[in-house]
Amino acid sequence: MWLAITPGATLLIGLLILGIIIWVFWPKKGLLSRWTRSSMNAQRVLLEDALKFVFDCEYKNIPCGLNSIAGNLNISTDKAAKLLDRLRTMGLIQMDDRAFELTDTGRSYALRIIRVHRIWERYLADETGVGQMEWHGEADYKEHRMSIEAADELAAQMGNPVFDPHGDPIPSAKGEIPDHKGQSLGSLKEGNIARIVHIEDEPKAIYQQLVALGLYPGMEVYILDITDGKITFAANGEECILTTLFASSITVELMPEKEERSPKYEVLTSLPIGHQAKIIGISPNCRGQQRRRLMDLGIVPGTVISAEMKSASGDPIGYRILGATIAIRKNQAQYIFIDKIEEKVHETTT
Repeated sequence: MWLAITPGATLLIGLLILGIIIWVFWPKKGLLSRWTRSSMNAQRVLLEDALKFVFDCEYKNIPCGLNSIAGNLNISTDKAAKLLDRLRTMGLIQMDDRAFELTDTGRSYALRIIRVHRIWERYLADETGVGQMEWHGEADYKEHRMSIEAADELAAQMGNPVFDPHGDPIPSAKGEIPDHKGQSLGSLKEGNIARIVHIEDEPKAIYQQLVALGLYPGMEVYILDITDGKITFAANGEECILTTLFASSITVELMPEKEERSPKYEVLTSLPIGHQAKIIGISPNCRGQQRRRLMDLGIVPGTVISAEMKSASGDPIGYRILGATIAIRKNQAQYIFIDKIEEKVHETTT
């Protein structure tokens, strides 16, 4: 039995089909237009990531081949080959047989992307409460979407920093960057004293372990032992052990034998209840809102602080400072450097 279609239903179906056509093909705002823009943006991101990687290889004098690019971008070698050919066509790289290098235009482009990335990382570290493990991922997203003009303005607001929180130099607005320096922690010998200048934030799993050890740029290390593929060193009075793979993610500079060493201070977590100390400073590894909060509480160099009482769970601990008792958790107290005062003060019972 055939159902009759009324003129009204025919009109409704026609309007529905027309609406779908408009939704798909409408210029600039239609589904097809949006999909095209999304695809173009994905290609641009891939191109810019490739330029960054090639620049990093050239900067650190590391061999850079088709396989390494494919691995870094997580794409097939065929797709990487097509990508490199497109970069060559755009005048961003030069290729000779299987060797390639950035052109002046390509190097300038890469430095702009790197400048945005590192400025944004510095902003996240110093001006926000974003966790340390999230800085790199957030900056990876922002570097492809933030204009260089906006990045320059942000840098000016922060006083034009020259290093990102991992110790990498931030290219200047003119595209200038200092030469790469330093060597891998794993290349040092027993008895060497060095200063950490850079901690690689990729791969994330390795970086997470280095962060958990409390390592940061500017920290001094003393090599104690190198055996069986492991390196043992002292940092801030603590003994650390890393495999050579993990140590390769840390770049250091050897310190001259006659150079004055930074004094070794204890951290606030080591202060017993009933004792007092003088605050020396806050670790450079404590940044952003957490650092400002501690300073607002009076945690500044020269201030005397005493451990008053423990909570029932042992964390936080009550400290007396500037006439007030404040609670500080252990994960914050470990960032506060102190110089213990021998005189014992009145011990408060819990």
